[in-house]
Amino acid sequence: MAISTKDRTIIRDLAKLVAEIGHDPVQAVNREAWKRHNSLQRGRPMVLAFPEGAWTELLPHSVLQCEDPALHGWEWHLRHLIYRWEHLRDDNVIEPRIRIGAVYHCTDWGVEIKHRDSTMPRGAWAYQAVIKDESDLAQLQKPTIELDEDATQRNLEQTRELFGDALPVVLKRKPGFDNSILQTVCMFMGMDNLMMYLVDKPEFVHAAMGFMTDATLELMESCEKRGYIRPNNEDDYVGSGGVAYTTELPGTGSAEKGYTLMDCWGFAEAQEFALVSPAMHEEFVLQYQRRMLAKYGLNCYGCCEALDHKFDIVFAIPRLRRLSISAWADIRKSAEALGDRCIFSWKPNPAHLAAESFNPDLIRAKIAECVSVAKGCVLEIIMKDTHTVRGEPHRLSEWVRIAKEVASQA
Repeated sequence: MAISTKDRTIIRDLAKLVAEIGHDPVQAVNREAWKRHNSLQRGRPMVLAFPEGAWTELLPHSVLQCEDPALHGWEWHLRHLIYRWEHLRDDNVIEPRIRIGAVYHCTDWGVEIKHRDSTMPRGAWAYQAVIKDESDLAQLQKPTIELDEDATQRNLEQTRELFGDALPVVLKRKPGFDNSILQTVCMFMGMDNLMMYLVDKPEFVHAAMGFMTDATLELMESCEKRGYIRPNNEDDYVGSGGVAYTTELPGTGSAEKGYTLMDCWGFAEAQEFALVSPAMHEEFVLQYQRRMLAKYGLNCYGCCEALDHKFDIVFAIPRLRRLSISAWADIRKSAEALGDRCIFSWKPNPAHLAAESFNPDLIRAKIAECVSVAKGCVLEIIMKDTHTVRGEPHRLSEWVRIAKEVASQA
């Protein structure tokens, strides 16, 4: 595509700044800290902040200067890295390079997901059941994935031409897999229906989970055989928050011999089962998720669901390395159970950033409490699900400053 001199200059000037940031010595310090942390060596708690929905307030698209809308994605990506560096300064690592994904052509489950839209911008919605009994499962198809080498190479060359010598561009080839399955099942059946089916139609739920698990495993194994897998062991986002640097992956593979998923981090969660008993969690979800997670070298589990009453079943996940301790979990009980057996991935309540008034003292007290309680754990403090900061971007910067200050005193 033709790119104007003005737009090219904007992109390359931003890229040069990202390259400069990426070569700052603090990046190497953070990189090594994550390697120790992910190897369960206790140190100061790591701190991360993910603005997520609040990015529209921190970095609205009105700041973009490129005239060509096709470049807005790259411009925003570069500006968000610069914003992280200039305003957040958490323990994230900004690498002096750009990664682009390979082009894959994927098919889905063959069933259209339907839902009733909210009348509010960014509001919730309710899924309309499209699979209601076991006979409907015949509609499901096994997903497929094909790497488009020509399109991948074309994108790589075009992106390198755009950035020039300002910032290296490398290919990130690994495809992602849905190893949770549960959210997709909810989309097909409807959340309320699924809760009823656990009692009224248990074999129906097992049939759906079994089919989708088997199909996902086939897809994973196919990608391994075709050489699609690459380790996600650098500045990759892993689990429901965390940075992937580790000396333990790749495990057995190499660029010469090829890689398998045993050279990668895996992840699953079961937020929809937050109020389901441990026994039902194990029977209807976790036994299936474990079959998929067994393929990975290191695993992460959980997101917003409280797991403090399910540790017995969760600890049976093979090579569990990172466990999400949500804002609704009992942190004392969690700390006693985890110790240093896996990372205590604590998610403070994002409501503290979204409240009508901002209370730094409350934030400090909550973080200090968790740091004290989890002093025998490998702790990380991760602010996420921040869908608004009430138009006050400084709230998130202040949260990071407080969290790092408290963490440094641990």
